[in-house]
Amino acid sequence: MAAAFADAYGHLPWREIVTSSRVRTLETALPLAARTGLPITPDRRLDEISFGRWHGLSKDEAAATDPEHYARWLCDPAIGPPGGETPAAVAARALAALGELEERHDGGPILVVTHKTVLRVLLCHFAGADLGRYRELWSCPVGSLSIIDLGARGASVRLVDDVSHLPDSLRSDTVPPEGLPPLLVGDEAAAAAV
Repeated sequence: MAAAFADAYGHLPWREIVTSSRVRTLETALPLAARTGLPITPDRRLDEISFGRWHGLSKDEAAATDPEHYARWLCDPAIGPPGGETPAAVAARALAALGELEERHDGGPILVVTHKTVLRVLLCHFAGADLGRYRELWSCPVGSLSIIDLGARGASVRLVDDVSHLPDSLRSDTVPPEGLPPLLVGDEAAAAAV
């Protein structure tokens, strides 16, 4: 998936490559970094949401540890997992990272490789949607691309969940919800150009 992204988009004049601090995002950025000669800059503010006491648990295990909170969280993800982060907290840290990138660069594509929840929360923010709806609005299949233009007149979402750069054998069965345009976002090892 990462090699397919580099093959499809390696010709662009990339300004910077930034990832979360997780190994899988660093590995995802490697093919583009090798092609462009750019270093990879990890930023912990792009790390996946903290699931607190649910960290490392399956959905069934999380539900068994605290059935009441789990049921509430399924209906309203804005409350966050117990001892973990809320979508608002994720948005605050990720937006701070993007703001610094915007200050460092005067236009041009920047590759941001992060995680599914982070990307979906950012998409909600930039699309003006309630952050608590991040799970229902965007699918963000693994390896997908979403583009958020942080122009002088404000941010605009240009592309979401695009997998056209992937061969059919690597494409996820997940498709965007009916009526929503594809946006630039990704899953656990997904790429987002900002």
